Amino acid sequence: MPKILVVGGGYAGFYTAWKLEKHLRQGEAEVVMVDPLPYMTYQPFLPEVAAGSIEPRHAIVSHRRHLKKTRVVTAKVTKVDHATRTATITPELGEPWEETYDQIVMTAGAVSRTFPIAGVADEAIGLKTIEEAAAIRDKVLTNFAKAVNLPAGPERDRLLTVVVVGGGFAGIEVFAELRSFVTDLLKSYPQIAFEDTHFHLVEAMGRIMPEVSLETSHWVLENLAQRGATVHLETQLASAVGGVCQLKAKDESIETIESDLIIWTAGVMANPMVKGTDFPLEPRGRITVQPDLRIVDEGTVVPDAWACGDVAAVPDLTGGGVGGMCVPNAQHAVRQAKQLAKNLVAVLRNEATVEYKHENLGAVAGLGVGIGVFQSGKFAMKGFLAWGAHRGYHGLAMPSWERKIRVVSDWVGGFFLGRDIASLDDRETPRAAFEAWASRPKPATADEPKAVDAAAPAEGTPAGAAGPAYATPAEDVSKEAAPVDGEKVAAKSE
Repeated sequence: MPKILVVGGGYAGFYTAWKLEKHLRQGEAEVVMVDPLPYMTYQPFLPEVAAGSIEPRHAIVSHRRHLKKTRVVTAKVTKVDHATRTATITPELGEPWEETYDQIVMTAGAVSRTFPIAGVADEAIGLKTIEEAAAIRDKVLTNFAKAVNLPAGPERDRLLTVVVVGGGFAGIEVFAELRSFVTDLLKSYPQIAFEDTHFHLVEAMGRIMPEVSLETSHWVLENLAQRGATVHLETQLASAVGGVCQLKAKDESIETIESDLIIWTAGVMANPMVKGTDFPLEPRGRITVQPDLRIVDEGTVVPDAWACGDVAAVPDLTGGGVGGMCVPNAQHAVRQAKQLAKNLVAVLRNEATVEYKHENLGAVAGLGVGIGVFQSGKFAMKGFLAWGAHRGYHGLAMPSWERKIRVVSDWVGGFFLGRDIASLDDRETPRAAFEAWASRPKPATADEPKAVDAAAPAEGTPAGAAGPAYATPAEDVSKEAAPVDGEKVAAKSE
């Protein structure tokens, strides 16, 4: 039975495996999917997770729960030698092993792309993973709890300032969602005024959201300004050392803003793991493929090899893509994966493949509760209806009814009950509370005997016999107590 190895379990990888399960006949092929994470993240929901509108676990899809016929391997693929049809799989624990395959599908996705700007690697956080989104939410809540106890001043301002770098869809959405979240949060913090909170977005280009029309992008800018959020166009982040953001404008002027939360959304790049393969790469580091999603090397098909999603340079047959290629987004990744699964099954059955072609359905973005934008061609919709379209589209696009129900339940609960504003920031150090009060053995001195292992029974005591249940942690006084005379105790009790 031929083995299909799917490298990556994000949008493209998950959907490829999911659809292969649907299209393959019983015993026709074995599907193996490898990813270091045990779930797929529905990334369009990350801004709402950061803003507390969706619970983090509800924006992910468990691999093992939903891929019933696929062998799921939670590990990294660190090397692919397609010439020998082997992949090196490296688990977090244990020794790496070589996995052989007959067909391979490269869907390793993308990672955040940063520039060598001082302080960014140390101070900023991205928005590509569910962990990052949840951490952003908790950071906002924790900073509010700290700021409310401080007098007005630089330290308080720093805690109540959010800086987002990047004016694409991801940047604008998380920027606007957090503005909405913080405005709502002020009801629970009467000591903090609206004017005390500061939001700054930095964009190097002269406009935001290139996926929508210029008119629509201007409406977004005006809406954000009305809500107290500042967008710095034609401005670059020059430094972020120590959380001190130096914004360099087009006229070379420098503006300094201190922030305790810097979010980086200025671009992505193909997963660098593709450099550990023998597949052809284009200048941007993506695997070259032809329209039917088979990997090609200078026009020659590489047998038994496929790729799609953010890691692949897929020709856009509609002519609308940047540089003639499909833009790396969820809309393309999901549809490419579905077509790839059909084409792979067709090849196994010696049938013809179909080229991938997808007309852009438009772009939709949520800008906080009750506000959104939608653009399809020249048609644009703004405000509440666009927000409804955003939630409707992504609610339906979320894989499986189980996930859809959980997300919609969050929205309904938020409408009637409001957002949960409890921070779980301490989960990053879950043992801190235990360690703070845990007693430790006193260091032995030269005159004291070496401490006996607490787990070992005392000499002459049967294994399993109970010792003192609650001895004084710092000093076990039981050894110093005088022996008890049983007969005297019995007489007193009479």
